[in-house]
Amino acid sequence: MGSMTRRHYDKDFKVSAVRLVIEGNRKISEVARDLGITEKILSRWKAEYLTDIDGAFPGSGHLNPEDEEYRRLRRELEDVKQERDILKKALAIFSKERR
Repeated sequence: MGSMTRRHYDKDFKVSAVRLVIEGNRKISEVARDLGITEKILSRWKAEYLTDIDGAFPGSGHLNPEDEEYRRLRRELEDVKQERDILKKALAIFSKERR
């Protein structure tokens, strides 16, 4: 058996393919055959698109807006914790000097 190379499709291609099915009232099998992709992958793209139209197909390394916000808030929380710990240590140091 030969090694199969994995094909990558950009967001525009996926959205266009899904729209051919949804707006063009065409069957998944017909569109998949015309585009040279499998029905299974086109069905998966359609499901992802219908689940989150704006966030569908974010691409490699990109997060949907909710996940990006979650990541940002986690980083911010870590920064605040570090600042708190520094202030605690500074308070302890200054409290010792007063005695």
